[in-house]
Amino acid sequence: MAEITVANISEYIGRELGVSEWLTVDQAMIDKFAECSGDRQWIHVDVERAKRESPYRGPIAHGYLSLSFVAPLSMQVGAIPKGAAAAFNYGLDKVRFLAPVKAGARVRLRVAIVGVDRKQDGQLIIKSSNTLEIEGADKPALIAESLALIVPET
Repeated sequence: MAEITVANISEYIGRELGVSEWLTVDQAMIDKFAECSGDRQWIHVDVERAKRESPYRGPIAHGYLSLSFVAPLSMQVGAIPKGAAAAFNYGLDKVRFLAPVKAGARVRLRVAIVGVDRKQDGQLIIKSSNTLEIEGADKPALIAESLALIVPET
């Protein structure tokens, strides 16, 4: 995995930072997300109905649950540069959900730096490309261009 710093981050533009470890998305995780988000759509939480009626022959993770893995898995590959006092989610430029994550599937994140915008007081906005891969699948679950605001140590 790459080790980037606030000073050298621009050298990583256009480069892959790394790939996270695999994460299992089990039914318990999906159910917890449904409970806290209020999205209890049957395709996510009704296992028997999903087996009978879903085109995926079982329950799938919420798209926003899958998207929520981008932040912690990107930190796993070193996306927050050394010398940062804080890093904040600054937003998303583009998200596309390409394939469902079935309950029990394993996912991992591939991260690349797309751009760095230096702001006042040494702050940075880092744009990264994130691909959430599904083990054994031809298509990734999603691609997302995310923005992080980095506040340097003083």
